[in-house]
Amino acid sequence: MVTLNRPTGTATRRQVELSPADAERAAALRSMKTLALSLLIAMAVVFAIAFALQERVTWLQYVRAAAEGGMVGALADWFAVTALFRHPMGLKIPHTAIIPRRKDQIGAALSGFVEDNFLSAPVVRAKLDSADIARKAGAWLATPAGAERVAKEGSAAIRGAFTVLNDDDVQAVIEGLVRKHLLAPPWGPPIGRLAERVFDAGHHHRLVDLLVDRAADWVAANYDTVTHLVTDRSPTWVPNFANELVGDKVYIELSKFVAAVQSDPNHQVRKSIDKYLNDLARDLQFDPAMIARAETIKAQVLGDPEVRDLARRTWTTIKHALLDAVNDPHSELYRRFTTAIRDFGSRLVSEDELAGKVNAWIGDAASYAVSTYRSDIAGVIEDTIARWDAEETSQKIELQVGRDLQYIRLNGTVVGALAGLLIFTVAHAVFGG
Repeated sequence: MVTLNRPTGTATRRQVELSPADAERAAALRSMKTLALSLLIAMAVVFAIAFALQERVTWLQYVRAAAEGGMVGALADWFAVTALFRHPMGLKIPHTAIIPRRKDQIGAALSGFVEDNFLSAPVVRAKLDSADIARKAGAWLATPAGAERVAKEGSAAIRGAFTVLNDDDVQAVIEGLVRKHLLAPPWGPPIGRLAERVFDAGHHHRLVDLLVDRAADWVAANYDTVTHLVTDRSPTWVPNFANELVGDKVYIELSKFVAAVQSDPNHQVRKSIDKYLNDLARDLQFDPAMIARAETIKAQVLGDPEVRDLARRTWTTIKHALLDAVNDPHSELYRRFTTAIRDFGSRLVSEDELAGKVNAWIGDAASYAVSTYRSDIAGVIEDTIARWDAEETSQKIELQVGRDLQYIRLNGTVVGALAGLLIFTVAHAVFGG
């Protein structure tokens, strides 16, 4: 850092630290001040010489008049420029040191100017519309470097989020969501409505077909089991050949029955199943006893330990899957994400409708932001200037515009010299001399 001595009064001086950029501006400002002062001194020297010799050399009167006017112009503009930033020569002349004295008013005025002329929805939207941000962003995203950069930044954001997040807190949030959206609402009515739509559409028939087919396969493969069931349950006094005949008959009838159910889509058993399922769906929606039974089953299946374990396993699975993906640039998720970014960028460039929608979204968001927060955004200027020291404010502004203001002194010297020469010439011509 570089320091700049700044007068704070008639006797004391204060050192203010400057950044390299401000130090460069300060050097340029000192150079311009030296040039303006040198021109004033030159005018004074010319005036002194011309004043001393004007009686001997008549035309030096014109030189003296020009130098006199130049000195007056230089001094007047020096006073005007200096009065903006401090009291000239430390004298507290009224209406001097304007910037230090009116720092807060200047900050408020500047804040209002920015708010009214820059932070307005039409101005921001017009600028964004002309910028065509969607296509420019799309062209960048479509490049391998752009897509890779977004993927890397996204990976870093995910890693940072997992570093900040506490596992217990996240599991508590997941558990709360499960309880609120899964356990708190009754299960019966929504399950009943879903089942009713499935049954009405006949989607359950394939499941019934599968069950009937499996039953037919079981019967075909378990002749001994069926006949033994008959033999084991018959009275002991019944002869064995009779048991065998009855068992064989039962097996044959059971096989015919299952085959009939399997081959006939309109079999009475199928209709009975349809009726039972439809009644069950309605009972789940409207029968208080059935709804209560469903709630009992829910409580048995998902008690407190089960819910906590579900939340823990869900978070652990998500966390490990994402971390493994973002830490491995060759993982499937990472590659798919990068490809999706490039595809989206290409679409932004090639599809006018999509680019128009994105530009409209950006414009709407920016317009909403400036319309809602324009006062807060512009207020940053006022608050920042209000926190600055008066001398610091004066210095910052002088470093930004002071070099250009020194041209006023140079111009004042030149214009004053020409004006003095003109006035003297006119007066000499009119009144004689």
